[in-house]
Amino acid sequence: ALLLGSSIAICNAFLTSQPLHQPVVARHTTTNLHVSSGSPDAPKTDAEDKELQWDLFTRHQALDGEWWGNWDTYDYMGDRVGSTVAGVSLKPDKEGTSVEHKHRILSASTQSDCNTCFSSSEVTTMPTIATYTPETLDRRHRCAAVGMVVGPSLLKSGAMSTELALRHGNGRVRVTFQHAPVWERGVEPGSCPPQGLKLFRAVVSKERLRDSNDEMTEGTIQGPPSADEEKESPPLPGNPRFFRPVPPFDWHAKWAGTSWTWGPQTGDRGWAVEELEDADAWHGRPTGDTSGVWSLRLPGGVLIQCPRVIVSGMPGICRLAWMPESEGKIGTVEDGNKAKLLRVEASVSALEPIISDDDDDMMVGFYPPSLSSLRTDMMEKVGELEGATLEERERAAEGYVFSPNEEAETKDTTSPKMDAGSTSSQRTSAPIDEKLEQQIAEDPRNALDL
Repeated sequence: ALLLGSSIAICNAFLTSQPLHQPVVARHTTTNLHVSSGSPDAPKTDAEDKELQWDLFTRHQALDGEWWGNWDTYDYMGDRVGSTVAGVSLKPDKEGTSVEHKHRILSASTQSDCNTCFSSSEVTTMPTIATYTPETLDRRHRCAAVGMVVGPSLLKSGAMSTELALRHGNGRVRVTFQHAPVWERGVEPGSCPPQGLKLFRAVVSKERLRDSNDEMTEGTIQGPPSADEEKESPPLPGNPRFFRPVPPFDWHAKWAGTSWTWGPQTGDRGWAVEELEDADAWHGRPTGDTSGVWSLRLPGGVLIQCPRVIVSGMPGICRLAWMPESEGKIGTVEDGNKAKLLRVEASVSALEPIISDDDDDMMVGFYPPSLSSLRTDMMEKVGELEGATLEERERAAEGYVFSPNEEAETKDTTSPKMDAGSTSSQRTSAPIDEKLEQQIAEDPRNALDL
């Protein structure tokens, strides 16, 4: 639930996935913070943290079903260079003590008269990628409410991978950023340690939760979400619509809700945000705050941002923003539904040198890349911006486009000159209502009602 002033409004971002035609119903109990000496705080022990992470992972990501979508690959220029229909299976065991991770690739198919199914298909199930347990999940995964980061991880090729995911109802958006070693101009590659990691690939997938059928290799599968499916069976409120127009000014509004933040020193924190401040509203600056930001805007209300180059000593921020639902139209089943905004951002560090114990001037290697912070925002629209004309909002959203056929991908390499220090990781939003502040003081996660 979202605590807005003295009232409580249900936010569908915290509800688990169900089939498209059924209401979404939560299945987990409330998650509470550890309390020590009357002072609420993040989990105090490693065991408590692992338990919390496992609960979030099995609540929002590892569900009964498979996440099917089109895995679209984009290069550094923002061009789509490939697409694969695939499903992600995160299957919990009966006891809920482990989750098996597999990928299922659609290798061949024939479309039937049914717009939501492949009548004849061949599915290749890849070998098990990993089996997660509460003790091993945190090696690569970190969850924050409906958001998740996997990595940063070092691949065998020497590239670094950082994956972000946001889940809403029976839908999910994932993006994987991959940065490869680079050297300064004039320096022979390989003649010295890498001097930076440059983005060379991003993979985006808009996914729908489908019934799982692990044993099936041929037959009928539903596959990824489609425009025809959403037209014939419109998703109920609480589930995303991937194929709909999202005007540029829709991003520029008054947003309120809750945030979940994590840092190595501070641990997990819950926040109530009565209104996003300008510095926090990075989703309204599509090309980022500095010229070093790589960004891409996609149809259906999706924005991704990441550093063009990551260098030692300067953490880079990877971001994913998603508007899964728009305001409901009067006279429809969505009448009264508020627009939703979900955001996740992860600060990553890489190329931190390991100095020799014997010689302070000698570097012997690099520390593995690490996660510096994580934040997930779950917002609802509570009003329009005051004192902003339609033209001003349109100019502020310059760079956003919508393609009527949902097929156009656009890119823009310019960005406004802004203070690099005004990132949303430097939080200034905080509860200001006295009653709300007291509730969060008793347990900050009251703002999340997980």
